[in-house]
Amino acid sequence: MEISGVISAVVIGIVIGVLGRLAVPGRQRIGILWTIVVGVVAAFIGSGIAAAFGVADTKGVDWIEWLIQIGLAAIGVAALDRTRGRH
Repeated sequence: MEISGVISAVVIGIVIGVLGRLAVPGRQRIGILWTIVVGVVAAFIGSGIAAAFGVADTKGVDWIEWLIQIGLAAIGVAALDRTRGRH
């Protein structure tokens, strides 16, 4: 993977993480760094799932892929908030 690909993944991960965090109701007790990490992981996993279902490369904006990624980020943020909230 080239450096531009890594930078793109981080930027997309930030956007996905923030959107996923906004999708979870209430206040989350995790920092912005964890939000970014969850977003990057959700972006990679969501892209893999979208590719497996054949909805990753469509003409125009890949809305289904974005929804999968945001949903995974919301699940990740909620799960991380629950585990961090118990400490």
